Amino acid sequence: MLSKVVFFGGLAALTAAQAPQLTVETTTGTVTGLINGTTPSVRQFLSIPFAQPPVGSLRWLPPQALKTNSSQRIDATRYPPSCPQFLSAVPSVYNQDIPPWIPYRYDQPAAAGASLQTSSEDCLYLGIWTPTNATKTSSLPVLFFITGGAFLTNGVDVPAQIPNHWVERTRSHIVVTINYRLNIFGFPNAPTLEDQNLGLLDQRAALGWVHANIASFGGDPTRITMWGQSAGAISVDYHNHAFPDDPIVSSFFAQSGSVFLDITSPDQAQTNFTFMAENLGCSTNSDTETLACMRNVSFVDIENFLGRYRDNSTLVDPLQPELLFAPIADEKLVYSNYTRRYEQGLYANLPMIYSSTAMEGEALAPYPEDPAVMGPNQTEANATTLGGFLCPAALSSMLRNQANETTPTYRYVFSGNFSNVSPRFWMGAYHASDLAFLFGTHQDLQSPGTHAGSTPREFAVSQVMEDQVLAFASTKGYVAGWPTYQQGKVVDFGRGNQVSETLNAQDVDSVCAGLL
Repeated sequence: MLSKVVFFGGLAALTAAQAPQLTVETTTGTVTGLINGTTPSVRQFLSIPFAQPPVGSLRWLPPQALKTNSSQRIDATRYPPSCPQFLSAVPSVYNQDIPPWIPYRYDQPAAAGASLQTSSEDCLYLGIWTPTNATKTSSLPVLFFITGGAFLTNGVDVPAQIPNHWVERTRSHIVVTINYRLNIFGFPNAPTLEDQNLGLLDQRAALGWVHANIASFGGDPTRITMWGQSAGAISVDYHNHAFPDDPIVSSFFAQSGSVFLDITSPDQAQTNFTFMAENLGCSTNSDTETLACMRNVSFVDIENFLGRYRDNSTLVDPLQPELLFAPIADEKLVYSNYTRRYEQGLYANLPMIYSSTAMEGEALAPYPEDPAVMGPNQTEANATTLGGFLCPAALSSMLRNQANETTPTYRYVFSGNFSNVSPRFWMGAYHASDLAFLFGTHQDLQSPGTHAGSTPREFAVSQVMEDQVLAFASTKGYVAGWPTYQQGKVVDFGRGNQVSETLNAQDVDSVCAGLL
């Protein structure tokens, strides 16, 4: 008889006292996870540190390795704080219609127009979901997931991106999700700093920790697929080019993003950081002193000033800086000419999936004034779908094929339109809607007004997508039966009444002829 349970997200969860397999030894400490009542065949380790807290003098420095310490006890039964971020009050699909795509704790919904209450600079943690029966000898394939959010928001604790349903169904793979520094904390572009793309270095540090420790959780360190969505997909492609000789992983999956989705910072003069310092009381005559002063400003004050400035950008002097803190081309981690990188063979020659959704732009174009009767400007939405996602995926695929015709490149388009995932009549297969089908979280959503959940076809689409990606991870990217881009094929999931359908790549990409 169980003598003790803890409650997590409203569900009873076994502790390590009842389930010894929930205690795992790693190089940096002994980790304790949980098993909850919803997915009893999944061990969840929700908050494992992979680097020292980047606080105080470590703010705006590369991630510092944790010390080897087998006696350290790590309670990983609660989600970690998200990295500092601001939840915009500007209406969007995400804060109006589909809040499960926004990071928040289950018991503390996020409030728009302020920094996330559950965020902290002490945020360099990752989560691991693994079958309960996995042992050190299981050697399961690993999906290492990097969240999206335009390098401004996101983290481990996003309801639509919790993989427990998927791992429960297959019981044959592991999913890892990571936090990494965002916005000005991850991409400061500040004078005197040697490294500016700190968020990407966080991702690399997390990957290194996983490679060194995943076998203890039942994973195979030689079968790690680096997977990311949106900004996470751009990150995946950055790593593809930044570490051609030491990628650590066995394959890549860039979901709705590539290096040709360019959201890098144009601020070569580094005026954005200076502007922030001036408005936060850190204006000095020395860049070194300014940086030291900014390290003493509360992260909440920094995020709230930056977020509210961006939210009110239509009201401010247009000559003031845009205040975009994003990756910047440093020719070390981020490059200014990726076509040349392909031509020179300077990328990791590993199998890759590039994907997009059929209606990416519906969620990214300005939110309509009356969403019950109208959608966003369709011309603008279509331009975003093509210019931001479909055509960059096509260009990346073409360049990879020209550089090496033998390493497989796979492409898919997600076209599924289900009312519990797309509650507005105009949303369709919007940007990030396919996350609910890969993670299996579509079943947690209900159709507005009907309380109806997922349809049988919805489950079928989800399972086919999950199985295809798992086959990719399991085979190190060489999937028998999945037609490649080199063969001129693109797979469409959820189109019409179909579960999946194979299309001609030439037909899919023909709309990009002028754009490419």
